[in-house]
Amino acid sequence: MISIVHKETQNEHLWQADPAIWNRHAPNLFPVVGGLINNELLVDGQTFKMERHGFARNMEFILLENDEEHAVFSLPSSEKTIHLYPYKFDFQVLYMLIENALRVTYKLISHDKKIIYFSVGGHPAFKVPFNSGENYEDYYLEFETEQKLTTHQLSPDGFFNGETMPVPSPGNKVYLTRDLFNSDALVFKDLTSREVSIKSDKHNQSVSVEFPHFNYLGIWAKGGGDFVCIEPWLGCADTLGKHVDISLKEDIQRLEPGHVFEAAYFISI
Repeated sequence: MISIVHKETQNEHLWQADPAIWNRHAPNLFPVVGGLINNELLVDGQTFKMERHGFARNMEFILLENDEEHAVFSLPSSEKTIHLYPYKFDFQVLYMLIENALRVTYKLISHDKKIIYFSVGGHPAFKVPFNSGENYEDYYLEFETEQKLTTHQLSPDGFFNGETMPVPSPGNKVYLTRDLFNSDALVFKDLTSREVSIKSDKHNQSVSVEFPHFNYLGIWAKGGGDFVCIEPWLGCADTLGKHVDISLKEDIQRLEPGHVFEAAYFISI
């Protein structure tokens, strides 16, 4: 995705990838989410080089079909991917407009004779503030349910360090500030909420992300960027001191030979 525009307000709601700050809009994360120790993926005793969040976000997909309301993109395994990730697959991303919502579906089709282990996730960046003349601090994240929020902290290299920290959330709100992400992303592993909305007390415009199929949620922004990412994840970064086989990674997904996996999240404006 590179653009989500509200036709009535003409507001662009996706971050427009300023290369001076962060040059992405809404990357799709596959076959890993987060960082790997030494940038190495371990599979059945073999080591494969793999950068943070996997290779899909940097590869060109094939457009399988599209019309005014939907599009289907495919990234099949190839000679190039087999040297990075030793499985045969077709990874698809499906976009579907449903009234004021966009459904993003991740679909993995197994073409392998062995179990495929993988992680997958979204990383959409939403423009904040929505309107000119407003401030970043005018906005907050509203969680669907009220609970004490705890983030799992990351090391400077992006790995979990085993420590947690409470996140101030009066009511069910986390207020956006420029220093909220000084220690990297907020990572929630035990959310009761399955929907998070970006809102302001100054108007009734909002952007909501609903993620019924995803276990973890990352919230992140880069310093100086007028955006916030709401990231539904199935899988996460490595933990310091735990460089393990892909089959043992935290929240790893498994797909049996000949089977198909699907998980969707929704963006509403």
